[in-house]
Amino acid sequence: MAFESANPSVVRSVKQRDLLNAWLRARSWPRPRPLPILRDYQPERMDGELVDMMSFDVIGDGERPRLLITQEGARLAATYGNEHVAPERRTNRYLDDAIGPARYARVLPCYLACVTRKRPAYSVTMLHDADGREVSFERLLLPFGNADHVEHIIGSYKSISIDGGFKFTNLMSIAPKIAPVRVVEAVIELDFVRVPGELEASDNIIEID
Repeated sequence: MAFESANPSVVRSVKQRDLLNAWLRARSWPRPRPLPILRDYQPERMDGELVDMMSFDVIGDGERPRLLITQEGARLAATYGNEHVAPERRTNRYLDDAIGPARYARVLPCYLACVTRKRPAYSVTMLHDADGREVSFERLLLPFGNADHVEHIIGSYKSISIDGGFKFTNLMSIAPKIAPVRVVEAVIELDFVRVPGELEASDNIIEID
């Protein structure tokens, strides 16, 4: 499955839509630009969100940039089985070193889509917890930088199960009993997006609710 262009409505999580809306506002202020600057990113209602988020500095560009972790949420660390790592040691290390080559190979296409296309990337992967419950793992990656280079990425990662409760510890197992299946791979295109708060109207605009 290749990452295809999609409307922002592909994003399922309400919280992740809020984060995407904030990215759109930052990109348009004080004037429209190819990418927003990280310091202009000011999402609302962030209580409880950081545990499911990561941020990275993008080192290098092209087809093989490296991702230096600058923030890692506690629940996300548990999802990858890294809760035993002291919080102060979870940052300033590269993502490929933190999660290992097998898992990095699975997630790398998501990050490359974000870096090379300079657009938010969104994916949904079906996983199973330790008890076999099916879990939807939703990843939203937001790029920041300048017209030529993505310098930072902020990621939001949501785990949801229609069965209700599930075990999120080591959900992203190195060797899962049931192979993960990615069911959505999308790059959010912006041609028909109305940035929240803008006053201009158009018949060909889609607003993110």
